[in-house]
Amino acid sequence: MNFSIEPWAPEYGVASSADMDETTAPPSLDVEVPPADWAPIQPSGRAAESVLFVDGVRRIDANVWITEPEGISTLGICASYAAGAVRADGSAEVVEAVVERGLFSSAGHAEDISTGRTTYAIRAAAGETPEALWLALQQRMGELENAVVTKHEGADLVVADGPLRTGRHVPSSVGYIKTHHVHYLPPAVRPILGSLGAGQRTPIFLSTTSWSRFMWYVRLPGPVGHPLASVVRLEASADQSPASAVALADLVSSSLPRFASHGHKDPRAPQNLYPIAGLERELRRRLGDPRLLYRDLRAAAATG
Repeated sequence: MNFSIEPWAPEYGVASSADMDETTAPPSLDVEVPPADWAPIQPSGRAAESVLFVDGVRRIDANVWITEPEGISTLGICASYAAGAVRADGSAEVVEAVVERGLFSSAGHAEDISTGRTTYAIRAAAGETPEALWLALQQRMGELENAVVTKHEGADLVVADGPLRTGRHVPSSVGYIKTHHVHYLPPAVRPILGSLGAGQRTPIFLSTTSWSRFMWYVRLPGPVGHPLASVVRLEASADQSPASAVALADLVSSSLPRFASHGHKDPRAPQNLYPIAGLERELRRRLGDPRLLYRDLRAAAATG
């Protein structure tokens, strides 16, 4: 029996799903080369001298029931969220870290909650289901990430952890996706993923699902036990020429391998890049002690 071990620690699941969905719209594969000529590409040119890594974290501190005047209770959440950036230019430095707290609710009479130590400002949500509340929290965190990118646009390259919602307007910005849940490449060219060497990328292609963006895949240095092992997906704005997107793909693919993590230091190696992992830890630390915040919210509710 031939088998391989998923390099990610079991508590983090797997980097690629066993039952990945197919994309809802066929991509345009002839952006860089014709589909018949698809083959691994070794990026040419320099690596970025200055890379800005952007990420956000969020946490639900408490579930809240808000009683309306007519006696109906509406579910909301008190949540803490943060966004920040690490600039890597020979050394790595956290150049931005912003923390906000919000009461996410669709209740018409919801108000800010002050605990004396901090305030959860009212943030409107479209509904009271857990999904609607989580989506509102995710949207606010994304807006905070975007503000961080706008404030630090001077880097050669901006890498935002996750799909390209952040910094779409910044030409040097890319979305960095560690996990795979959808097949964006059709079966005819999909075998290229298994043939990528460390540091190599696929040709770029144009995906037009909910919105248009250029995409490509890169294999980072790391263990290869299955076709998508150590492979990440990159997204870039379609509001640029194909030639600019190709140059950006080469720049990214030349720059990221040196930041790839190692298994003895990170349970999601190599995809969880060192600057992103360090930024996540720092942002979570700045969110504060969840036990203390929960206690303060309970006390505020009792005296409210």
